[in-house]
Parts: sequence; structure tokens; C-alpha cells
Amino acid sequence: MKPTRLAVLILLLACGAGHAEPAAPLGALAKMPVKEVTVFKDGHAYVVHQGTMPVDSSGNVLLDLLPTPVLGTFWPYSLDKKATLQSVTAGRRRVKVERTAMTLRELIEANAGAEVIVTEGTKPSYQATIVRFLTRSAEELDATLPPTGVEHVPMKGNILLLKTIEGTRAVPVEQLTDVKFVGKYDTKVSDEEFRNLLTMKLDWGGQPPANTAEVGMAYVQKGIRWIPGYRIELDAKGKAVVKLQATLLNELTDLKDATINLVVGVPSFYFKDTTDPIALSQAVAQLSTYFQTDASTQFALSNSMMTQVARGGEVRKSRTPPGGGGAAPVDLGPEIEAKGNQSEDLFVFTVKNVTLAKGQRMVLPVSQHNLEYKDIYTLDVPYAPPLELRRQVNNPQTAELLKLMNAPKVLHKIRLMNGGQQPLTTAPALILRDGKVLSQGMMTYVSKNGSVDLTLTTAVDVRVKKNDKESKRTPNAATFNGDAFWRIDIASSIELTNQSGKPIEVEVTRYVLGNVDKAGEGAKAEMVNLLEDDDGTHHIGRPDWWSYYPWPVWWGHFNGVGRVTWTAKLTPGQSAEQAYSWHYYWR
Repeated sequence: MKPTRLAVLILLLACGAGHAEPAAPLGALAKMPVKEVTVFKDGHAYVVHQGTMPVDSSGNVLLDLLPTPVLGTFWPYSLDKKATLQSVTAGRRRVKVERTAMTLRELIEANAGAEVIVTEGTKPSYQATIVRFLTRSAEELDATLPPTGVEHVPMKGNILLLKTIEGTRAVPVEQLTDVKFVGKYDTKVSDEEFRNLLTMKLDWGGQPPANTAEVGMAYVQKGIRWIPGYRIELDAKGKAVVKLQATLLNELTDLKDATINLVVGVPSFYFKDTTDPIALSQAVAQLSTYFQTDASTQFALSNSMMTQVARGGEVRKSRTPPGGGGAAPVDLGPEIEAKGNQSEDLFVFTVKNVTLAKGQRMVLPVSQHNLEYKDIYTLDVPYAPPLELRRQVNNPQTAELLKLMNAPKVLHKIRLMNGGQQPLTTAPALILRDGKVLSQGMMTYVSKNGSVDLTLTTAVDVRVKKNDKESKRTPNAATFNGDAFWRIDIASSIELTNQSGKPIEVEVTRYVLGNVDKAGEGAKAEMVNLLEDDDGTHHIGRPDWWSYYPWPVWWGHFNGVGRVTWTAKLTPGQSAEQAYSWHYYWR
């Protein structure tokens, strides 16, 4: 006996229903709260979710959250003594969602069994009971459509079944012009849709599952960063009040009463550009420019560059900041713990009870310290191309370069000594005295007992006079590859005049492109290794104008970079001159 079509359909439905998971009610989905976040300045964050979550009928926890973690950083766990975590599955699953009916069709669908008075166009109205819309269930579609490996949501038709005294009518919903409810009615309609869910499968040891379970997960993901900022208040007596605040940018997830750890320093995330497969997709949410690796703040506010690390007691050479990028404050709410915690070579400030929604910004006071400082004056004189090379290029850039190098300026700075227990991190620094703004500079990373120089202004009361003149030219002074070279000796001096009304000390650093020979009393003359010198000086490497000139291949064989340093102590009205000599080779 051959089976009928109906029997085959029933068999297919039975087989399909065995493989398709039932739609999960929306109430079974949980949003695991964020317990703690460790925030790094480059935009990465170590996020810890943890909480008591509802358990579904299968004894599992369904999470309506799919993070986009860095590869190898996603770690789920269970803290429940009765349940062991077996696995975590990320995938699409049908979910029952209840929403307010917004159309006539949805309103009818939400009120199966309700008594209504129906009007179709100009026809007389009649009384009926809503039965249902004709619908192909997800199980039927899975069983009857060609296998594609993709689940389906129910397919709803436009035919409405209405029970009347004359029988059951099948009416296209488009023909209905008015529906009047006789008694009570509902405005909520239930529908099914697909969502990406995390399913935490729990093993309850053969016992009935509880209603809730204590579970958590941790991962590293880009989307939260903090931007530090300093306010330095000077008292003109060598004491400074240094205040640190943090601008917190949240583009990852909502935070409610979470603990935030602000980290000074940036660790290495080897797979930071690779998304963990648990995210289901390689597509990462577009973040603002504050999180882009090529943004100016990424360079300016990162501590990962070794050139920003100051050695204890060493003079820092300040960089020109490419611009700060603060965000508007939202709430000053939570307080910072008085002391940070040292964690290896990273330093952590802990903030408790932070509530910050995704997309919001917050400014937090972090720390305050009383440090010592002293006023200093510095003069940095960079090197210039040799005269013979400058003659080969005549353009406005060269003229402007020579103008700047022939008119060096003394800078007034403060030298801030970090005598506290915490490092100073790279950040914009606003400097004030008596409530008035003096300048804004760039604080660079300073470890405990180190120091940093911050520029206040140009010292216009200190006059600089620089003299360079050729003292001797020796032909055939050296040979290389059969070519003879001249030696050009230069006699130089720098004269400083203190036209201010107070005594000052000026730290002078002069670089020469060639070979320094000797300097006067109190000065130090030395050659600089451009590849290995680590004093933090940024302008001894090849400057921007280096590419203006066609440098001969033999240049580096004979010539290097020399440095002369000294300190000039000047009383009001006093002048002091320091002489030095150097040479270079040319042909």
C-alpha cells in the first residue's frame, strides 16, 4: 500500500521537527552585566561580564550578546557550584519577540479568538470570530524545502480565517476596510526572528536545573579607551600641584556600576587585528577616529614608544604635540581610589561604580600630587646642511630653513621632578600660575624619581648671537676611492645676554653636521651615534629637510653629527660667550 501525500508530509514534518530547535522566548535571553573593565590607552579593553543569569528549559543560559573579541582572548566560565560549563555556542537561533501591533494585520494576528464586526468595502458588516492567518511554520518549511542548511522563520500568508454563523470564511486581509472589536482585545503581537545568540551549555550533574546560574565571560576587544590630561598649578616657589584626569570614551557596551581599571602603558596584543571566530563575523563595528591606529591621538598619547621613556634624573626633550582630543564631560560621579596598584611594568588606577552608556563620554578626576619643579632655560641649536650643498639648491624652503637656524631662541621651561609613587603618563598638560594659563604642553612618560621638561614660552629677554666662520680649508686632507677631499674647519661661538631682571641658567645644546673638535672651558664636546644614541633627543636624527638635497654617497664615510653642551649662568645684564670648533670634509 502506497503512503498518501498527507502521510508523507506528516512524516517529513516529524523528521524536520526533530532537527529544528524551537524558538526561544525573548524572556529567556539574558544580557550579562559588565562587572569589571581594564581600559588601555590604545582603545583595547579587557572586559569581564558576570552575573546570575536565567536558565532556559534545557538548563542552559542564552545570551543576547555576541562580542567581537581579539583572537584567543575569549574565556567563558561558570561560578555555580551545581552547574559545570560544557561548551559555549555562537550561532543564529529563532527567537520569539513580542511587540506592539502597528498595523491592522498585526492587530488581527494578536487577537485570535476575539469577537469582531468586520466590514469588507461597501458590503454589509458581519459578526465573526478571528481564527488565524494561514501560515507555514518553520518546521514545515525546513521539512518541505530543498535542504540548504539554513533554518527558516514562519511564512505568513495574507488569507485570514474568520468563523461566522454561516461557516468559516477565508478573506484576503487586503479586502478588510474596518474591524471593530466587540469585547477585550490585545495590542501585543508575537513574532519569530533570527538573532545571533551565545548559548552556555551547562551540566547540572543529573539534577534538575535551577532557575538561575552564576556565569561569566571575559575577553579583549577594542571599543573603550581613556585619554589622560594634566593640570599643573605652579606656586612660583618651586612647588606644583599636579592633577590627573581621565576622559573615558565608551563605544563598546553599556556599563552600570562597573569597576574600571585605567592602565598607564600599553601591553602587546599579538593578534589584535584578528577577530576570534566566536564573533561569527570578521566585520567589526566602525569606531570613531579616537580608536583608529593612524589617528593623531594614537601617536601622541601612546606610551608604547621607547623614545618616550625617561631615565631618572635625565632631561626630557619635549615633542611638539599634534593636538589633544578631549571629549565633553558627561558626569563626574564615581570617585577614584586614593592609591593605584602596581602591576608589573604597567600602572593601574581603579575607578569604582562607573555607569556609562555606550556612546557616552565621561571625565573622571584620577589623582593629585604635590611635586617639586624649577624654572629652567634651554637653547637647542640644530645642525644645518654644509654651505657647499646649500649652493646646489636654491628654493624658499632652504631660505626659511637658514633663517630659523640663524635665529635660535631660548625657551623658558619648567623641570618637573616626579617624587611621587606613581608614574606620569603621556598626556596634554595645562600649566597655570595664580589661576592664569601659562601654556599647554605635552607631558611624556616619567617613571618614579624621573623628571620631565615642559615648555612655557620663548624667553624674549635672553638674546642669542651665533657665529660660524670658516677658519681654515685644507686641500687633499683625505682620500677615498681615489678621490681627494678638502677639510673645512669652522670656528664657532654662541653669546648669551640676560636682559631680564633676574639671574638665570641656560642649558645649551649645539649640534654640528661634521666632526666636533673641541670646546671651551665648562663645555662638553662629543660625537653622536644617530642609530644608538638614546638620550631622548628627537632632532638629532635626519630632519625633514634632509630629503631636499642630493647627498653624496661618500658623505657618511667622513662626516657625522657632533654635539656641544654647556650651562651658562647669567646675572641680570650679564653676557657669556662659549667657543667651540668643528670640521667636515668635502670635494
